[in-house]
Amino acid sequence: MQPIAGLHHITAITKDPQANVDFYRQALGQRLVKTTINFDDPSTYHFYYGDLAGSPGTILTFFSWAHATRGQLGNGETAAVAYTIRPESIGFWQTRLAQLGVESNLTEPRFGADVLCFQDPDGMQLELVAGEPVGAFRHWEEGPIPAAHALRGFHGVTLWLRFEQLTANLLMSQLGYTLAQIEGNRSRYQVADGENGQFVDIMYRPDGQPGSSGAGSIHHIAFRAADDDEQLAYLAQLQSAGQRVTSVQDRLYFHSIYFRSAGGVLFEIATDGPGFTFDEPLAQLGNSLMLPPWLENQRADIEGALPPIERRPLQATESDDE
Repeated sequence: MQPIAGLHHITAITKDPQANVDFYRQALGQRLVKTTINFDDPSTYHFYYGDLAGSPGTILTFFSWAHATRGQLGNGETAAVAYTIRPESIGFWQTRLAQLGVESNLTEPRFGADVLCFQDPDGMQLELVAGEPVGAFRHWEEGPIPAAHALRGFHGVTLWLRFEQLTANLLMSQLGYTLAQIEGNRSRYQVADGENGQFVDIMYRPDGQPGSSGAGSIHHIAFRAADDDEQLAYLAQLQSAGQRVTSVQDRLYFHSIYFRSAGGVLFEIATDGPGFTFDEPLAQLGNSLMLPPWLENQRADIEGALPPIERRPLQATESDDE
C-alpha cells in the first residue's frame, strides 16, 4: 500500500459566515468552490475554499456555527494551517495584509524557510511558508491575487501535543510518514515528496494547557487516499492496529473515514474523488447552495434557516501589482 499522499483538506470552525467568505475570497484569493451544508448538521453552512477546482491539498473548509464561542488554542489540537508561497512573495503578502488591516509577523526562519504568521477573523492561526511550489495547483484567474503570488496549496499543519510519540508512531507506522527534521521542540514529519501538504509538524508542549474547541479552532485534518480501494485498505490496517475508525461516510465530493490520534487530534482519510464538479460545472463552483440528494426535499426549510451570504465583487489592491 502506498503511503498517504499528503493532506486532502482541513476543516475549521467560523462564527460569522459572511466575514469568513469575505476574508478567504478577497484577502487570501481562495475560490469558494462549494457552498453546502454540514451533512451531519444541515442547519449550518459548510464552505470549501481552494484553487480553481478545489484540488486535493488546497482545500480549507469551514463549519459555520453562529453560537460558537471563541476557541482556546492549546494541546490536543491542530494549532496552525500553513500554505506555500513563492519566496519572492513574502513582501507582497506583508503589504497586502497590512493594507487590509491584518496584523502579520515574519518569524525567525523555520527549517530554513521564512514564515509569515497571521490570524483569520475568528483568530485561527495561518502561516505562509516561503518555498518552491511542488504540488498540483490551478490558479483562479478571476480572483484578486496574481498567479505569481497566489497561495500554492498547503505546506502542512502544526499539532500541539503534550505527548508526542504515540501520534508520531501513528503517522509513521500507519500513514507512511518519516521523521524529516527536528528544530527545538518542533519535529517535522514528511510524506509524498512532490505533493501539496507534505508536512505535519508536532510541537512538543509537556506543560501546555489543553485547548478547547470553538470559533477559530481547527476541527480536523484529512489525509489523501487515491480511491475507495486504498481508503478501505487503510481502514482495515488501522483497525488491525487497534485504532477505532468509523465506517465510510459519503461526503458526496469524497468518501471519508475518521479516527482520533492518541494526542486528541481528529484525523480523516478522504478519497481524491469524485471531486467538486460532481454536482455543478467548474465555471459555476460555489455560486449556489448545493444539497446532497437525501436532503433535497428539505431545501426550503434548510435555506430558510441559513443566514444569507453575499459573494461580493472582488477587488485588487495596490499590492496586487507588485
